[in-house]
Amino acid sequence: MKMFAGRKFFAALACLAGFLVPAFAQDKLKIAIGQRGIWDGSLPELGQGAGIFKKHGLELELVYTQGTGETLQAVISGAADIGGGLGTLGVMGAFAKGAPIRVIAANMTGANDTYFYVPASSPLKSLKDADGKKVAISTNGSSTHMAAMELMKLHNVKFDLVTTGGPPQTFTTTMSGQVDVGWAAAPFGVEAVEQGRIRVVGRASDVVALRTQTSRVLAANLQSLERRKDVYERFMRAYRETLDWQYSDSAALKAYAELAGTTESVAMRLRDEFLPKKDVDPANIAGLEELMAQAVGFRFMPAALTAEQVKELIRLPAGTVVAR
Repeated sequence: MKMFAGRKFFAALACLAGFLVPAFAQDKLKIAIGQRGIWDGSLPELGQGAGIFKKHGLELELVYTQGTGETLQAVISGAADIGGGLGTLGVMGAFAKGAPIRVIAANMTGANDTYFYVPASSPLKSLKDADGKKVAISTNGSSTHMAAMELMKLHNVKFDLVTTGGPPQTFTTTMSGQVDVGWAAAPFGVEAVEQGRIRVVGRASDVVALRTQTSRVLAANLQSLERRKDVYERFMRAYRETLDWQYSDSAALKAYAELAGTTESVAMRLRDEFLPKKDVDPANIAGLEELMAQAVGFRFMPAALTAEQVKELIRLPAGTVVAR
């Protein structure tokens, strides 16, 4: 009898343990990110590697895409909960068409990391010489698409825009002569510039307006966002904690250099000279009026969003904005 009672006790204990396990399980989020290795897009992978997201009860499943077009499809379809590195114009256009997508944070304000280049042997000296030439962008609706359109206006030229995917694929396409001008985001290509293999012929920051606009955002699938409010709040708290770590700890620079395939010195220069912390502040969504005008002018949407629509589009979870 005592043995039987003991068995019942341990069976009950095992049953209780079965009920307790889910309470300690990590909540999972699927995240699609355009371009692996770009500074602002690297934060989820770096934070997960450092154990920061785990500390907040989160496990991230990361998938890298070729840019905004692919990332948008993943988020809208529900294949991903969150999309990172999304071109703001592409998100606005999708939202205006009724897509179930909402902005939860800024990824990048300004465009100091994005540049356009040619092989060293190219006769092109600047983008003014690229009228009628094939110029690479990642995907339609991306921040590189926006930059290229604005640079056409700036130089009064017309590019033949070609979608080429991420920086590695674009480099191959450019160096093989399939396009005349490639695009990249530092630190990708910095070594090739220093070696004299490619020449920079234009930068997104040449356009004054782009220096103060939010060019890339984090956006969530609407159903996932509304169903898992607490998870998104914890995600943004972990995101901010990772951001603080990136700008204060040399270990973060080492981790980023390994991820991006560059050196720690290049990573430090990129962070300290080109990407001040305010430019990757998730709460710093800036230049909306100008962005909407661009979205209409470039035919991403038929008309500017109303104030009510903007409020509906931008849903910053608790944790995105630091309490003052």
